Amino acid sequence: MNISLKSPQEIQKLKEAGQLAAEVLEIVSPFVKPGISTYELDEICFKHITENQNAIPGNIGYNGYEKTTCISVNQVICHGIPSKNKILKSGDIVNIDVTVLKDGWFGDTSKMFLVGKSKPHNEKLVKVTQECLYKAIEIIKPGKYFGDIGSVIQTHAEKNFYSVVEDYCGHGIGKVYHEDPQVLHFGKSGTGKEIKEGMCFTIEPMINQGSKYTKLLSDGWTVETKDGRNSAQWEHTIAVTASGCEVLTKRSEENF
Repeated sequence: MNISLKSPQEIQKLKEAGQLAAEVLEIVSPFVKPGISTYELDEICFKHITENQNAIPGNIGYNGYEKTTCISVNQVICHGIPSKNKILKSGDIVNIDVTVLKDGWFGDTSKMFLVGKSKPHNEKLVKVTQECLYKAIEIIKPGKYFGDIGSVIQTHAEKNFYSVVEDYCGHGIGKVYHEDPQVLHFGKSGTGKEIKEGMCFTIEPMINQGSKYTKLLSDGWTVETKDGRNSAQWEHTIAVTASGCEVLTKRSEENF
């Protein structure tokens, strides 16, 4: 495993891309409501990236993927393909995952949305999943281990009687969209590679209401829970600093 360490100048370029990705989620937020299609949400993101940001949607062309975003509704864990036929309805939970490519650097982030009138059990899933991400961010600093990230996420999820998806994980990021390391969202503290200043990677826990098992649909992209129960995910791109970490995809609503 060859984990690249980024210079402060490189991290700044990565942050510029990350901030654009965060902005896309803020721009699309008001449109996430009952009656809109995931295709329309994707188009809003595409136009903002290409016309307003003068940047490139990082997902388009990745392994043949044709859309700007992945939009995953309810039991879809990740990689939901935007569609004119997928109309949001009240009570849905939705993840929008966006990657922006700017000046050769990738910024990758995702956010959960509660559509219309939400049910308490869905609100709790979404909240606990975000807490899993935030708890992981809190512990990151040089000298910690990647197993520490997995452990804190798994502990918090299972304490709330949820399960952690093990088949998909976070990843290193920079001028390459997906690079080493793989960032597992489960594991034991004190294990795995040591975290060092200059490492840049995503943390993107996928937490299920039911079991951890997944199924890949015939389109080759969409991943659902095997038991059909709902799943939530939040994602940030982070850079490890001398004393902790910086969230490169921080939104204006967040405080780190």
